[in-house]
Amino acid sequence: MEASPAPRSSTILSHSQTYKEPTRQPWAHLLAGASGGLVTAVVTSPLDVLRTRLQSDFYQSGSRPVQTVHSIRHANPSGRLWATFSHVRETFQIFHSIRYNEGWRGFFRGLGPSLAGVVPATAIKFYVYGNCKHLGAWAFNRAENDPVVHAQAAVVAGIATATLTNPIWLVKTRLQLDKAKIQADGVAIRQYRNSLDCLRQVVQTEGIRGFYRGLSASYLGTVETAMHLVIYERLKVMIHYSLGGNGQSPGEIQTWISTSGAAGSAKLAAVLITYPHEVVRTRLRQAPLESGIPRYTGLVHCFQTVWRTEGIGGLYGGLTPHLVRSVPSAVITLGVYEFVLRLCGRQ
Repeated sequence: MEASPAPRSSTILSHSQTYKEPTRQPWAHLLAGASGGLVTAVVTSPLDVLRTRLQSDFYQSGSRPVQTVHSIRHANPSGRLWATFSHVRETFQIFHSIRYNEGWRGFFRGLGPSLAGVVPATAIKFYVYGNCKHLGAWAFNRAENDPVVHAQAAVVAGIATATLTNPIWLVKTRLQLDKAKIQADGVAIRQYRNSLDCLRQVVQTEGIRGFYRGLSASYLGTVETAMHLVIYERLKVMIHYSLGGNGQSPGEIQTWISTSGAAGSAKLAAVLITYPHEVVRTRLRQAPLESGIPRYTGLVHCFQTVWRTEGIGGLYGGLTPHLVRSVPSAVITLGVYEFVLRLCGRQ
């Protein structure tokens, strides 16, 4: 009796199990991650500003009606749909407002701390991730391309990156949310003159602990990091073999196609599932009220408040520019990262 052919899924699995990436020096992951972060931060800065302002509640007066859970439950389906996707309209409103009131430079507010955050963040993230894959494979006695190895490496990388770079992201967020206020004499002033002034004010009014607001939400965001990188690693190999690769020496075009397709698809899936933590993190990093008291006391309180007052639409505020920014960002970052790794491997 002839044996039945193996299913396609097992064939793909066997391919991915035999696929081995070349071993590289630990510093190569650091350089490759920094390169990807630098290119990504500059190209996507305008969308980052839009996303941050839509995630915040500082720019919602007159653009998003406040809703209670009771009103959401009793709204008709079309009303709920409109409330959920109202951020599309808000995106264009804020884009026009920035262009009219602040000029094109407004789209690059916070670029300095963004560069200071993205470059070391991606460098740390991929340095830890790349090297933890080697350590994890040894510790768990598994293949380096095993999903368990990828997941533990991604979680460790996410926690390390969030802990070390949270102060930079807090400054960037506050600069992007800083509104010009018109004084009695007609002069418009901002709360923060620059990054250093923001650092000084945070230390004076909130202490060192102020730099770590939103850290709990960042730790929660490691779920997205793990999901993104695990899906990416699996899709990269599957797409590579679907294009006819042999797992040993893929061509440059084939590599770019597999990397781009896997990075974009994985990021889209991870963002749609875990996005609310982005909104909560931004809200927790906002400047305190004029009384000096934070608007949200913690992670759970922020989730509850947004859900109670704004509903599901509030938890997905800024999703449109975030997707438009994050999916290409993932493609750029991982594309440059993999490219630099290949260059390092050829030296």
